[in-house]
This record gives sequence, C-alpha cells and structure tokens, in this order.
Amino acid sequence: MNQVRHLIEPEDFTLEELMHLVDTGLTIFDNPAKYRKVCDGKIMASLFFEPSTRTKLSFDSAMMRLGGQVLGFSDANTSSTAKGESLADTIKVVNDYSDLIVMRHPKEGAPKLATHFATIPVINGGDGGHQHPTQTLTDLITIKRFKGRLDNMKIGFCGDLKFGRTVHSLIRTLARFGNKEFYLISPDELTLPVSLKRQLEKQGVKLIEVRYLEDVVEELDMLYMTRIQKERFFNEEDYVRLKNTYILNRDKIRTAKEDLIILHPLPRVNEIAIDVDTDPRAAYFEQSKMGVYVRMALICKLLEVGPYARG
Repeated sequence: MNQVRHLIEPEDFTLEELMHLVDTGLTIFDNPAKYRKVCDGKIMASLFFEPSTRTKLSFDSAMMRLGGQVLGFSDANTSSTAKGESLADTIKVVNDYSDLIVMRHPKEGAPKLATHFATIPVINGGDGGHQHPTQTLTDLITIKRFKGRLDNMKIGFCGDLKFGRTVHSLIRTLARFGNKEFYLISPDELTLPVSLKRQLEKQGVKLIEVRYLEDVVEELDMLYMTRIQKERFFNEEDYVRLKNTYILNRDKIRTAKEDLIILHPLPRVNEIAIDVDTDPRAAYFEQSKMGVYVRMALICKLLEVGPYARG
C-alpha cells in the first residue's frame, strides 16, 4: 500500500516535486481540455473553518475542472463544530466520505493534527498566521510564467510580514530555490518573526529591512504586497493606526524596473490603488487565475491520477 502524502507546508515536497507541480500546472493551463475527466468518480472535501474566497473557490473549480465532485462547508457554524464536535471526530467522519481533504483553520497546526486522523491526503488551505502552501504554489507558477525562472531575483515583501502566512511560506520556499536577497518592507510592529529571520540568515540569505518602499523599489525584480490583516490584531486601535501604512500607486513604481512583477495574495483592501491594475507589471489577478491550474496539478499528484498516475 502506498504511503499517503499530505501538503501541510511547502517543505513536505522536494524542490524537484515543487518544480514539477509548477510545470504540470503550466501544461494544464495550456491544454485544460485534456484533463477534464482524470478525477471522474473522486470526491474532495472542502473544510473551511475560516472565511475564504480564492482558496476555497479555486480548489472547488480545480476539482470540478478535473471531473471530480466537491462537498464540505465554508462556515464552521454550519458544521457540527458549532455543537462542540472535535476536529479529530470531524476528520474521522469526513475521511469516509471523500478521497481528499482541503482544510483551512484559524488555529496554527490544525491541518497537521488532521493528518493523524486521516487515511486520505490532507491539504493545508491556510492555518492561522502560520503556513499557506498552496498560495506558495500559486505564487511560484505565476513567477515562472512571467519571469521564466524561480531563482536569482531581488524580491521585496511589503506590509504585514509578522502575521502574513503567505509571506512565511513563500520566502522560505524562494530561499530554497536559491534566492539570497530579500527586502523586508514593514512597520516595526509587523516585521518578519525573529525565528524565521534567523532560519533564513543561517541559510546565507541577506535580509534588508526598510521602512519605506520608495527606498528600494528600483532594486526589485518582484514586489509582493500584503494587506494589514484586521483579523490578526488583538485590538482595533493598533489595526487602525497601521492599516494605511502602505498604499502602492502608479507614482511609487514610476522608477521601478520595466520587468518588475507585482504580486498580492488577495484580497486587497486599499494597499494597492486601482490605478495600478492597468500597469503591465501588475500580475495579481493573473496570479489568482493561475492558482486554479497549480491546484489541479496538486490534486492529480496526491490522488495519483492523470499526469501522476502510476504505471
């Protein structure tokens, strides 16, 4: 019997596996009709204990485009969790209803815990401020599509670097791919966690921390914007004070490289002005679209169908 694979954090896959997922996603993007029936008869459970638009709907879209079906919930209050059911019991039950579980949870480590009670693959759709590995895959496929490579770049991360799980997953993965220079643009209260900075520095990564985007924008090959996340703050005063710290507009990228790409995991609030949307360097809506295709590749890999079918 084959060992069940899960995706809880990007490190669960080797660089070669990540690269193959990106390339497979690009292949599916170029010829989606070829993959319409590879998940015929398969069911994906979509368990979202925390709100989501892109992650949930893109996973649902990915599974349906592969010919599979979806069941689940997008609000924990509509599940038996509201009655006090434990996560372990929920997973044990859903495990018998489906072939694959995608799960988002506000508590860090909850998807990892789920793997102890599941005999089918579990995908982490985001756990608190910890990890968001499929957003990382979405970011990687977008970077590869627009830049043609995943290494040798000067990369800026701007906004909430403390609670931003998308940043935590992506910066570690890009460092694994050999990127050694990151610009961290944030207020003092929202800097990258010290433990993560130490981990990156041990890998020989150079971290340049600055307060203002304008000071470094000319250097960047890629700019990753994030919103200040109201739901991660313990009090509203701190959020109100910091929420408008960074607002990217056309003027602020006037001197940036012509081949800069601007990414954002979305949703945005007001950290990217609408006038940036028509700039050819803005790739965040294409990024959202590409998430469907790399998630299609991931589903195929974990279910061992289509391009990942055995023998």
